Amino acid sequence: MDTISIQGLKVSTIIGAHPWERTLRQTLLVDLEFAAPVREPAQSDDLQDAVDYDAVSRVVHDWIVAREAQLIETVAEGVAGLLLGEFSINWVRVSIWKPGAIPSAQRTGVTIERGKRNG
Repeated sequence: MDTISIQGLKVSTIIGAHPWERTLRQTLLVDLEFAAPVREPAQSDDLQDAVDYDAVSRVVHDWIVAREAQLIETVAEGVAGLLLGEFSINWVRVSIWKPGAIPSAQRTGVTIERGKRNG
């Protein structure tokens, strides 16, 4: 199985369940790994045959900003569903990290996998 990764995508958005969190933007860090064929695009060297990483990043960023979720779990599920529905992807791992959520921790996060791994 071939995988593609996008690590540390920064998204500034409204996120959090506490009232004070709903009044300011916070940065989420998004890590994506997804199954996508690499052999054909590698041979053709043509973006038309590949998953467009820039498009994936823009779609994920824009969805998170528009959603203004309370929970990072909601963000992870939404991003996974979005990627499986909009791109030629059968499996995805999504990690959403919220730096500063717990003052004594570097970051807090959730990781989910959705879809079916092939090969």
